[in-house]
Amino acid sequence: MQTTTIQHLYKPSNDGNSLFYAWFLSMHTRVDIILCSRKSEGELLLVVNRIYDALCRLEKMANFYDPASELSVVNLTAFVSPVVLSEELYSMIDFCLEYNSRTLGCFDVTVHSENYNQNTIYSVHLSAGDHSICFSQPGVTINLSGFLKGYALETIRGILNEALIENALINMGNSSILALGNHPVGSGWKINDILLHNECLTTSGNDSPNRRHIVSPRNGKLVEGVKQIAVVTTDGSIGEILSTGLFAADSEQRKVLLAEFSSVLSQFFLIGC
Repeated sequence: MQTTTIQHLYKPSNDGNSLFYAWFLSMHTRVDIILCSRKSEGELLLVVNRIYDALCRLEKMANFYDPASELSVVNLTAFVSPVVLSEELYSMIDFCLEYNSRTLGCFDVTVHSENYNQNTIYSVHLSAGDHSICFSQPGVTINLSGFLKGYALETIRGILNEALIENALINMGNSSILALGNHPVGSGWKINDILLHNECLTTSGNDSPNRRHIVSPRNGKLVEGVKQIAVVTTDGSIGEILSTGLFAADSEQRKVLLAEFSSVLSQFFLIGC
């Protein structure tokens, strides 16, 4: 636990519902946390430290760009021989493979592989017996960047639920947001004119030269045309997958996906066609 990297402000209230605001850097972005609770400053700081530690753990496990991460070891060696995964990373990759099928191939964690095509993902083989993974062709890599922040939001939700904190806002770089309960002076949380009630707002896009990273599974090239897509969902993991998948989808695929995921998707925004 590293408290020196976390900055915070604490404002007690006469009615007992204090306001705690914390911020730190993690997952290559700024993380802002607002907690409304009757707990003490020390208790809330411990909760934020648990969140910070959880994000650090996820980075060490699944950071595509860190050569020391568990995922990087997989990408380097899984073609040579099977690699036994931690239970959590195994579950994450299994989940992403399932949603490749459910999103008509529009969400694809192998899209940054060498000589990529739409069949590359079928070169990834998981073994449920020993939680191992292997690649059946060279050059395959798994990149969980289009999923990890949404998964992190759900991890944070679990920590807050365990701490019995019902009112909170988690903002990861303005692209992945979790809103629980209510703002101190209103119902829900209003983010850029979007009212969230126990929901996640996730955004994907190639809207600036520094963020042009989403590749089309159809041709392996950067997605052009649409600048951003934002979705509001009841689950951050699925929301992150949908914002990426819908961004990469063509117009007909979008219609199918919006209908398929209507039970978890409450709002959809297409920006800058």
